[in-house]
Amino acid sequence: MTRVIATEGGTRERTRLSKAVVKAIRLLAQQEKPDDESRDLAAFISIALDQMYKSVETSVVAWEKKDYWVKADRFRMEWEWCSRASAAMEKAVLSDDWGTVASTAGLIAQKLMKVQLAPGARVGTPWVGAYKQLKTSSK
Repeated sequence: MTRVIATEGGTRERTRLSKAVVKAIRLLAQQEKPDDESRDLAAFISIALDQMYKSVETSVVAWEKKDYWVKADRFRMEWEWCSRASAAMEKAVLSDDWGTVASTAGLIAQKLMKVQLAPGARVGTPWVGAYKQLKTSSK
């Protein structure tokens, strides 16, 4: 087998996912009532936050090899909110608790307030089918 080389580092992945989450939150806020797209958006937010939290470990490994333990721990604590928000959003989406989805989305929006998203940003629609993916992965 050939070796798989990751061309996207942890920082780049977190930036890409952050922009996609911001766009998903904006679209979710525009929804008048919960429908399939709302479920996909909320599920995508949960999945993306989980991926963001997992990408932290790839960044921290290099620092730990150089014995920068304090820096690594601070970085983990800085991104710890992703794990909690992802779990809360997943639980709320799967139980159709849209009040919790809205409040969690608000907290996430506050954390990602500094993320700049240009009006013509080509983020795409990575949330299509996310609800189905979340349901199958949570079983």
